[in-house]
Amino acid sequence: MLCINSTYQDTFFNLASEEYLMKSFNEDLFLLYCNTPSIVVGKHQNTLAEINLSYVMEHGITVARRISGGGTVYHDPGNLNFAFITTGTDGHLVDYRKFTRPLIDAMGTMSLKVTLGSRNELLINKLKISGTASHVYKQRVLHHGTLLFSSEMDHLSLALKAPPGRFRDKAVRSVPSRITNIRDHLTHKMEMEEFQEKIFSHIMNSVKGASRYTYSDHDLESIQSLVKQKYSTWEWNYGYSPKYEFRKTITFDAGTLELQMQVVKGVIRRVSLTGDFMSTRQVHTLEEILTGIIHDPETIRMRLSGLRVQDYITGLDNEALLSGMF
Repeated sequence: MLCINSTYQDTFFNLASEEYLMKSFNEDLFLLYCNTPSIVVGKHQNTLAEINLSYVMEHGITVARRISGGGTVYHDPGNLNFAFITTGTDGHLVDYRKFTRPLIDAMGTMSLKVTLGSRNELLINKLKISGTASHVYKQRVLHHGTLLFSSEMDHLSLALKAPPGRFRDKAVRSVPSRITNIRDHLTHKMEMEEFQEKIFSHIMNSVKGASRYTYSDHDLESIQSLVKQKYSTWEWNYGYSPKYEFRKTITFDAGTLELQMQVVKGVIRRVSLTGDFMSTRQVHTLEEILTGIIHDPETIRMRLSGLRVQDYITGLDNEALLSGMF
């Protein structure tokens, strides 16, 4: 097994590295890395329905999509990410118990009593410290997950606090869990660097034939190419979301607006603006102006920049409408 203790903290790079390693290597691999503050959604999720967009934008939090299913997770330098990449046989590729056991054993050497939960999460005292997911490509399987060591819980909670009831879709929804940081349960206090090294050393010493691997120049070029073509793109991180209906009631001093949109592959295909308000221009014209563009704040702001929303909906300005579309 090749073991990589990565120092790269760019979320797009690290997610791309998992796909690259899975598809370009034949050997079994183990990978550890940390990311800068990020939200990582599952492959089949509606990104906007999972995040607190205004909080994410205000705090410069990266939003990314991974290739595995499951729910949304928050990453920051206090969260250690692990990945096992192996080759298997049909019917025996995905085995959560097999791939979490080495982590459970590693934390056991630190006097931590970790168990595997019913949703394949790792628990300490019935509190979640890790979410896991898998992805299969031909005979290769990627099994990866998080280890909450010293994450900023306030940021985690607020960044993932998506407004309820606005989205109707068939996307996979995240299931909230009671969580805790591993550091709070240690008898011997340590920082992330020591914890990461202990996890890495345990895998290196317990897996027969394990050897340390460092990315080559070719590896780095290939991973960066995948970042550019896929992982850093709006099309993958937002546009890949399943078709959804968005509904929201906007209440303002001069009336009430009922806003409805249908979004397909991230593009607004239909807009309906109804409610109790006055107007001096045909609202249907505004609906047409907002149709055919991506459901993205800056794109919508640019589309609205040449007009006054209050001419169509008296008392509602451009920014108020824009805010109401998310």
